[in-house]
Amino acid sequence: MKFSGKHRKEVLNKVTKQELDVIVIGGGITGAGIALDGTTRGLSTVVFEMQDFAAGTSSRSTKLVHGGLRYLKQFEVKMVAEVGKERAIVYENGPHVTTPEWMLLPFHTGGTFGAFTTSIGLRVYDFLAGVKKSERRKMFSREETMKKEPLVKQDGLKGGGYYVEYRTDDARLTIEVMKEAIKHGAKAVNYAKVDNFIYKDGKVCGVRVVDLLDGKEYEVYGKKIVNAAGPWVDTLREKDNSKKGKVLQLSKGVHLVIDQKRFPLGQAIYFDTPDGRMVFAIPRGGKTYVGTTDTFYDKDAAVPKMTSEDRTYIINAINYMFPTVKITEADIESSWAGVRPLIYEEGKSASEISRKDEIWTSESGLITIAGGKLTGYRKMAEMVLDHVTAVLQKEGHGSYPTTKTKHMPISGGHVGGSKQFPAFIAKKVQDATKFGLTAEQAEHFAKFYGSNVDVLFELANEYKDESENYNLPLDVLLPLVYAIEFEMVAKPVDFFVRRMGAVFFNIEWVYKWKEAVINYMAVKLNWSEEEQGKYTIELENALTDAVVPVDQQDK
Repeated sequence: MKFSGKHRKEVLNKVTKQELDVIVIGGGITGAGIALDGTTRGLSTVVFEMQDFAAGTSSRSTKLVHGGLRYLKQFEVKMVAEVGKERAIVYENGPHVTTPEWMLLPFHTGGTFGAFTTSIGLRVYDFLAGVKKSERRKMFSREETMKKEPLVKQDGLKGGGYYVEYRTDDARLTIEVMKEAIKHGAKAVNYAKVDNFIYKDGKVCGVRVVDLLDGKEYEVYGKKIVNAAGPWVDTLREKDNSKKGKVLQLSKGVHLVIDQKRFPLGQAIYFDTPDGRMVFAIPRGGKTYVGTTDTFYDKDAAVPKMTSEDRTYIINAINYMFPTVKITEADIESSWAGVRPLIYEEGKSASEISRKDEIWTSESGLITIAGGKLTGYRKMAEMVLDHVTAVLQKEGHGSYPTTKTKHMPISGGHVGGSKQFPAFIAKKVQDATKFGLTAEQAEHFAKFYGSNVDVLFELANEYKDESENYNLPLDVLLPLVYAIEFEMVAKPVDFFVRRMGAVFFNIEWVYKWKEAVINYMAVKLNWSEEEQGKYTIELENALTDAVVPVDQQDK
């Protein structure tokens, strides 16, 4: 099923003036999950995203599908239980984008956690999250903790807890969920901004959509309209004149990326800082990334940026818990900043506010889903669609089935489940030579794209000549062609940031190939010189934001 940037106009022209069952505003993980749940229940569904898919919070998280151990401290028992159980479901449905990651939680004299509280906390966590036997918590002595990760601060170290979280590629998870929704009949368009609502007899019945790539406007009608715009849900509620009662409070989180040569962390660590905050340090693909900050944010949610203060805070946290590495500003290869849309609770700090989700319905009938976590996206979507279908049934539109997504693989996840994934990869490596790929390239593609890897193998035969003509090796060209044809990439920044994650975790690769990639995209997507220039500047700005704090960019 092609999901191509070339087909954006087809989708817009197809849905304009039509009445669909559900219009979803927001193409992050929540909107993608709603699209998949809705379309597989038989509802005609369209998603409009004003940026690229996953460009907001859904590509700027800590990249963990985790159960929220720290929420036990706030007695969020129900949320930990529900979200904890979802981790395994997300993993089984997409083992190519999610993988178990053992996490070490060291405890020190005077720290937030002690041996007793850690042991009890992790035991309760295992119970609430329904953790399988092989992944249940272990408790380590001081010596065992030091052996597991020698870089951890030894002064005052008493021991550690060892438990499983799940590491993910948040942007790719979002894209794969969206692609599976498309396969089942949903429609989705990026760079399509819902500019206003259309009403009939005081009830919202449609949206006005602006194609941000060419400025053309469309009217699309829907029986139910779901506001899943993350940090922008209140902006849309203002347009609907329904921003009252509970509101959002944005919190900014920043992560830093350091090469393993400078920070050779071998074990993921979850640790507390002197001010009582919890921070993750996670090895990934030759890098170590560390975050997050948690500070209230009231600026443009579309372009949150790291400040010198953010960077200093995380560097200090690293050097506090890993005193021998002596990280400095010069060691930071990349970073990302994102905002979390939390439901405001008076008197609480950003790190204390609950991550629970809620559905709000305005007098006009606009349905808003607010709050929530990446991990709980499928359950949130189920809750929204249960509500939508109940209202549709009440209004006489027939009845609909319950959710089908609990055991439904996402795009790329059709590999027979997590246990079969290693055998799947081994088989694809054997096939590599038929397509002119090395075993190493085939293994990387199979792990990265899962069951979609066969499409890349077919493209290898088809695009051999173009590889030479455009000076792009196959391991760069094939992901690029696939992103253009099957993942609705419209701009270079879509490819380098969200389809490949390279601006964060392989920034040198971006610098090496950006010019050739831009030239190729310009030809294939028929850009004017003006468009090519504009998109080049966008990518350069993204690279600058990843490296230079916002308060130093003009110096």
